[in-house]
Amino acid sequence: MNRRLIECVPNISEGRDRAKIDAIAAVVETVEGVRLLDVDPGKATNRTVITFVGEPEHVIEAAYRLIKKAQELIDMRGHKGEHPRFGATDVCPLVPISGVSMEECAAFAKQLGERVGRELNIPVYLYENAASEEKRRNLANNRSGEYEGLPKKLTDPAWKPDFGPAAFTDSVARSGAIAIGARNFLVAYNVNLNSTSTRRANAIAFDIREAGRKVKQADGTEVQEPGKLKAVKGIGWYIEEYGIAQLSLNLTDITVTPVHIAFDEACKAAEARGIRVTGSELVGLIPKQSLLDTADFYLTRQERSLGISEREKIKIAVKSLGLDDLGPFDPQKKVIEYMLEEPNAERLVRMDLKRFSEETAGESPAPGGGSVAAYVGALGVSLGAMVANLSAHKRGWDDRWKEFSDWAVVGEKLRNELLFLVDEDTRAFDRIMAAMGLPKGSDAEKAARKGAMTEATKGAILTPLRTMEVCVESMALMKAMAEKGLPASVSDAGVGALCARTGALGGYLNVRINCAGLDDAAFKTEVLAKAEALKAQADVLEAEVMALTLAKV
Repeated sequence: MNRRLIECVPNISEGRDRAKIDAIAAVVETVEGVRLLDVDPGKATNRTVITFVGEPEHVIEAAYRLIKKAQELIDMRGHKGEHPRFGATDVCPLVPISGVSMEECAAFAKQLGERVGRELNIPVYLYENAASEEKRRNLANNRSGEYEGLPKKLTDPAWKPDFGPAAFTDSVARSGAIAIGARNFLVAYNVNLNSTSTRRANAIAFDIREAGRKVKQADGTEVQEPGKLKAVKGIGWYIEEYGIAQLSLNLTDITVTPVHIAFDEACKAAEARGIRVTGSELVGLIPKQSLLDTADFYLTRQERSLGISEREKIKIAVKSLGLDDLGPFDPQKKVIEYMLEEPNAERLVRMDLKRFSEETAGESPAPGGGSVAAYVGALGVSLGAMVANLSAHKRGWDDRWKEFSDWAVVGEKLRNELLFLVDEDTRAFDRIMAAMGLPKGSDAEKAARKGAMTEATKGAILTPLRTMEVCVESMALMKAMAEKGLPASVSDAGVGALCARTGALGGYLNVRINCAGLDDAAFKTEVLAKAEALKAQADVLEAEVMALTLAKV
């Protein structure tokens, strides 16, 4: 992902009036280039988490419009809810996603804060990486006293807003204040308990959150006793909507405390207090890797192979965390990468086998031999991974599960790259057609068209060359499985090697035919030499795997 992208996750103090929520969220998409990813209301908290993404300048414009609309529609004077809050748009964090540093993100937060304070007359507190002083980094410090404490807080010189009025005017009484900041990706995560006790839920939250709890000493003084997990904030509450108590956790750095560790520790702390965790709930979106890491964590505990498909891993993560405890969990609507996918990014590999064959057989030259070569290679490595996974689960080979799991992980990685190349080969063809369509009237236009054609042709050569490389690399897996894997599946390893060689030879033919139309002699010579070497490797490896296979069948 080369685009400059930031995510914005404003939390508005309205979770019950759907018409207001929709009206506020709708203004986001009035800004061109901004994509609304998620709107997640909570009735008990009376709060909605809205998530959108885009290029920084567009995102801060959308954030401004959202804050303005929330100011118009939400009156804080009558607001009640379980979640701490002090404004109509309570918090508005900016999160760097791609091509933007945290320092740049903090500068955008300050730019947004200054405009909100100046044009909307809302008191603005900057927090996290945009904070003006250390004590303001923590959101809880900025929001202490909540909305009801604002009249006093705004008159305190130590808590003068970074932008906007330092007085509880009629306008501020309606809108409240706002915290605007720049932070790392935060996962808002609730853990469900088989209890209705807020006090017990709080006790469990205090056990695991980084801040822990205050403990009274024999002399009457209090000391802060830290909890088990770093980068975790949390409280306990009762959710009337579900009829249960929950731990409301903010995982502020999932590289420090991943979701599965937070869940696991919550289970232990709850059990120690006679309470059972029944599942959990995501508020907003989650990075895909968090769920994949969760699956790996539980698969490793079970001594099961990690080399399975992403789809299966997501299912395991959902079941392991009980994310479907309170209702259906749709990864397509909760995983940020899935929400950001371009609709046509995987046009071919999303087709069923019949549709793919029909598309290939049609009158269009794409998909053609390059895409089919990559797909045949993907089928080959799939067979190798299958043998590895079956071997990892073979009765009596329990002490070898990790050996075969490691091979299956390699196979899964190569399979995914070959599937990417199925569509990439067609995209390479599309780039050539686009270059051919460029104007060629003036000398400058002719030169630009020729340059574009050369670059597009090089791309159409390098794509099948990469198919060759991956297919040849995958044959080490098939050889290992033919040699060491489940004896009953040795023929599958052999078929996998045949497919891999076919994919490599298909890539070879596409490299050669696409080189024919290229003027860059040095590039052509280098690429053809690589292709010849890979073809020779594929021939040798296929022969080795077939010899191992035929010796056992």
